[in-house]
Amino acid sequence: AMEITGTKKHPTEVWTMYQILKKPKGIKIISAWRYPGRTPEGEKPIIPEDTLEELDNILKN
Repeated sequence: AMEITGTKKHPTEVWTMYQILKKPKGIKIISAWRYPGRTPEGEKPIIPEDTLEELDNILKN
């Protein structure tokens, strides 16, 4: 999920990765980070390599 934040002069985005839980019902936040600038519509955001590795390790366990 992405939320546009910041100002016109200094735009930023806040990105979160989450997982929808069945039991107990709810949402688990996996990761959140602030991205400087704006991602062009339809393109994937640039995710730091260490964040991708950490998430990969979490999902394997």
